[in-house]
Amino acid sequence: MAIVVQKFGGTSVADIARIRNVANRVLKAHHQGNNVVVILSAMAGVTDRLLGLANEATDAPDRRELDVLLATGEQTTAAILAMMLKGMGVQAQSLLGHQAEVVTDCEYGNARILEIGTDRIKRLLKDRKIVVVAGFQGMDIKGNITTLGRGGSDTSAVAIAAALNADVCEIYTDVDGIYTADPNICPKARKIKVISYDEMLNMASLGAKVLQIRSVGFAKKYNIPVHVRSSFSEEEGTMVVNEDSGMEQLVVSGVTHDLNQARITLKKVPDQPGVAAKIFSPIAEAGILVDMIIQNTRSGGQTDLTFTVPKADCTQALEIEKKVAATIDAEDVFADPNIAKVSVIGVGMKNHSGVASLMFNALARENINIIMISTSEIRISCIIEEKYTELAVRVLHTAFGLDRDD
Repeated sequence: MAIVVQKFGGTSVADIARIRNVANRVLKAHHQGNNVVVILSAMAGVTDRLLGLANEATDAPDRRELDVLLATGEQTTAAILAMMLKGMGVQAQSLLGHQAEVVTDCEYGNARILEIGTDRIKRLLKDRKIVVVAGFQGMDIKGNITTLGRGGSDTSAVAIAAALNADVCEIYTDVDGIYTADPNICPKARKIKVISYDEMLNMASLGAKVLQIRSVGFAKKYNIPVHVRSSFSEEEGTMVVNEDSGMEQLVVSGVTHDLNQARITLKKVPDQPGVAAKIFSPIAEAGILVDMIIQNTRSGGQTDLTFTVPKADCTQALEIEKKVAATIDAEDVFADPNIAKVSVIGVGMKNHSGVASLMFNALARENINIIMISTSEIRISCIIEEKYTELAVRVLHTAFGLDRDD
């Protein structure tokens, strides 16, 4: 029998009626002769409400206890679905993260999965039981409950699918697949039928929020086909697979945008060995992620250095760099939070020249200035002024032939 792992997000289990819809989908897969493992998120809004309760209780909630609290959201939906399935006449059993043997490191709030024991799940499947697992959670080596961070149920699902060597991992959400751009700002965006792991990794890291990036990494590592589809229709969604699965080799598969960016610039920095380390070491120690870096050399042994950080970290990063600037004799340091990153992504870029030229010319025709540029084998990203984001996405979508035929 095939093993099918199905994951349902918060909007898919937002109330009893929607959980019943999930139960019917699960039953359909079960009655088709599959062994079914279901991974559930908390009901939409529940995690935020639990966080609110914790912050009402204390200004600085203990991270261990916060994980204990947040894990109850997924525990609730898993129990309700298992009850519902039993009431519909099939055998089912819910498992919490630790019962499903999801072992993580000790990083509360953003734990990483170390291993998954499959003996218990396999025994239940052998008895033709539907296994319902609370997503987003696990247990560290000391026996403490841990959570996997935002979007962690995606990671739970793909990791369990990998451990079970499942035939497919279906990710059910409130959208019907992966699109060539955000349909909310690009009306001509179209659904992608098949996309590679590498393309999806880049899209997830550059602003597309349909799949959590760690889940895509698991899928690629263990070659697990992932089917992203809607909980509210029977339409086929998007398959995320390896690059050699007969997929259409478009030069560019999608255009993404990320508004969660800010840039920090240090002016007239001494162009000397060790200065860059002095600039970035305190940023790293503060746990702030640096994305793009650009350096412009001036005359007289000086340089300007600009880098981007998450917008939420902009104020802290600026304060850090003001102190650094004083110690290295930089002339000035300033921040600009009103920027955005637009990117074009596609495995076909490996074998085609002129992609950068086409991108830059398309933006230039709309008088959109490029502030910073970053490239990889299958991606080109540009930092632009935030106010031009939607225009840039639509222009690039058209320039690379991605528009839907109306």
